[in-house]
Amino acid sequence: MNPQDIERLTSQRLEQAHIALDDAKFLLDGGRSSQSVVNRSYYAMFYAALALLQSISKAPSKHTGVISLFDTEFAAKGVFSKDLSKDLHRAFELRQTADYRTMALITPEMALETWQRAARFVEAIHRYFEERRKQTTT
Repeated sequence: MNPQDIERLTSQRLEQAHIALDDAKFLLDGGRSSQSVVNRSYYAMFYAALALLQSISKAPSKHTGVISLFDTEFAAKGVFSKDLSKDLHRAFELRQTADYRTMALITPEMALETWQRAARFVEAIHRYFEERRKQTTT
């Protein structure tokens, strides 16, 4: 893939992240299901992490691969805090619980916390790309 294609794909993934985050907030504000808020919040984080990985030409096909590579390529190297990695892991676990365990209870408080963590995660990655763009244009 050439640099322009990678840039386009990265921008598309970031846009998906922002849309999913906005969807989660809409659901949260509307008092909709906590499971749906967790789902959209997690996907916001997933798309943002995928944008990062695609920017370095790594795009695993599984969610666990995205999380693992985020950890090894960005969190372990100090590009992003380990707290963001923990937030991603927690959101993944809650999304799994919400989507696949029918008897599990996802509370509105859990949904709010997941959305807050997702907002922090997406914003951190957005700032990372903004800084990279500034560095390449100066």
